[in-house]
Parts: sequence; structure tokens; C-alpha cells
Amino acid sequence: MTATRTGGTPGTAGPGSQRAVMAGLSGLDRFLPVWIGAAMVAGLLLGRLVPGLNSALNRVAIHGTSLPIAVGLLLMMYPVLAKVRYTEIRRITADRRMMTASLVLNWVIGPAVMFALAWLLLADQPAYRTGVILVGLARCIAMVLIWNDLACGDREMATVLVALNAVFQVLLYAALGFFYLQVLPGWLGLQTTSLHVSIAEIAGTVAVFLGIPLVAGYLTRTLGERARGRDWYENRFLPRIGPVALYGLLFTVVILFALQGKKITSEPLDVARIALPLLGYFVIMWFGGFAISRRLRLSYPRAVALAFSAASNDFELAIAVAIGVFGVTSGQALAGVVGPLIEVPVMVALVYVALWARRRFYPAAEAAP
Repeated sequence: MTATRTGGTPGTAGPGSQRAVMAGLSGLDRFLPVWIGAAMVAGLLLGRLVPGLNSALNRVAIHGTSLPIAVGLLLMMYPVLAKVRYTEIRRITADRRMMTASLVLNWVIGPAVMFALAWLLLADQPAYRTGVILVGLARCIAMVLIWNDLACGDREMATVLVALNAVFQVLLYAALGFFYLQVLPGWLGLQTTSLHVSIAEIAGTVAVFLGIPLVAGYLTRTLGERARGRDWYENRFLPRIGPVALYGLLFTVVILFALQGKKITSEPLDVARIALPLLGYFVIMWFGGFAISRRLRLSYPRAVALAFSAASNDFELAIAVAIGVFGVTSGQALAGVVGPLIEVPVMVALVYVALWARRRFYPAAEAAP
């Protein structure tokens, strides 16, 4: 799965040759769920067995996110963004159906679904409920690129949707937080929560976790093609850096679980309760996005880009806001951290669902070289 368009990947051959395709994949690709599971266990063990690790990892932070996590995220995103053909972006933005569907899913349906699930399943837990809502308001700008790439989605379209979400995030996150935590609960006679977060803080987080790898990827593509040509860049250079994205993902998973290992193992019932609305949200939004794509008759790569962008969240921002407003030991912060812990295994499973759907519903895409 590492080099989705420059090497062998699941779903690129017909059903009859599926075994041959799987045999041609690297061990990292074929056993990705196993490696992620191992990374989760390793993180939990580190968090429980190494005294002071949590404090050490949190000592240096970038916009509220632990520096090791920030490094892992940047490593994870750079290879994917270096694969993007930026010259095709103008053509992609002309698809108004796709743009409109993405905006509605991300900024109307997504927050409303998470709000409903949070109140339905965490009505008696205001801190966890607020944290879950904050996750729902933080739209995807990072890990969605990994899931889209693994599922052979449209890389350029995913980048456009991520950039679009980044702009709307800066403009709307604080306003939506006010609406879903104070205005709407007030209208419904429910408990309200104050949220004080500045646009500058949100813009800073977006600039770090999207701006840096986006600029690096663009410069790598532009300068690489100019110096050696597209054929060398896509067939020689990209396969070399491709695995870095998954190494970054595994590293990030280890650090995330290490940071919260003690809480996760000491408060398993609380974690399970927080996980329920998140799990429901990821599934509802992914299948909803995929169904809308089918209704719009979008191609498989674009359907995948839309579905994963609708279902994924910007957990870096949600965690940073929860820590900044409510404190690092708050229930809101714990809910924010549980977000990616649930999202990672669920999205990996949905990658395989997407590849199955490609074989089942998109025979033309399946037969394409």
C-alpha cells in the first residue's frame, strides 16, 4: 500500500490475480493492521512501564501537541504531499459537485452528527461530551491523506479537500465551538459550556501541521521534476520515500498510546464510553460520504477521497484546544486523545472496506492498470 500509484497495491489488479498482487507487496503493507496493533501495545507498555515518560514527551510542545507527535505527523504527511501532482489541482477544483458535497459533509453534517452522538451517549459526562464535540468540529487536515493514499484514492482531490478544510477551520472552528457548546444546547434546554479559543491559535496549528509538509511536498515535486524529469521522480524517487509515511504513522501511534497509556489502562470503562460516539461517527460519516459519492456518480478514487475526508478529524487541533482551554489532565483532553486512538484502527479497517468496494462496485477501476 505504500506506493499507491508507483508500485503494487491492493485493488490494482482483477479479482483473479488478487493473490499475486498481495504476494508482491512489502511486509509493511501486507501486515499493516498487525504493525499498528503492535504499535498500540508497545505504546501502552511504554506508558505504563517507563516512569516519567508522559511528562518527558509533553515537556516540549508545538501548538499544544507533543513534539514527538508533531515530528511523526510531519514525517507521515510529507511523502504523501510529495506525490501530489500540483499541476492537476486547478482541473480538480472545477468539480463543483465534489466541492459542495465535501463542504456540506464536513461543516454541516459532521459537526451535527458528533453533537447528537455525544449528547445521546455521554449526556451524564459533560467533560467527555465536550471533548468529543471538539473532535467533531476539527475537520481533517492530516491523517486523511494517509488513509486516502492507502485506499488508492485521488491524491490531488484529497489534497484540495484538506486545504479547503484548513481554510474553513481557521474561519469557523471558534464560531462552531460557540454554537455547539453554548447556543444550540441553550436552545434545546441542555447544559452549556464556554469555549475561549482564538483564530490565531487555530491558524498556527493549521500552519504547522499542514503548511510545513505542504510546502515541502510542493518544493520537492517542483524541483525534483525540474532537475531529473517526471519519470525519474515518480518511478525512482517516490518509491524510496513512500515507506516514510507509514513509519511516521507507526511512530505516531506508539507515542499517542504511550502518552495516555496509564489513563487508558486505569480507566478502561471511561475510554470505552468515549469510544462509542467516536466509533459511530467514523462509520456513519465514511459510509455516508461513500453513498453520496455513488449518488453523484463519482469515480472510485474521488469517492474514496470524499469518504475519508468526511470521516477523519484534525485530532492535533482538538487536543490542543482541549488542553489549552480545560487543562492537560481534563476529561476533555482525554476525550481528544481517545479520538485518534479509535480513528487509527477504524480507518485502517475502512481502507480494506474501500478496496473491497472497488472490486465489487467499480469493475472498470479494478481492471485499469
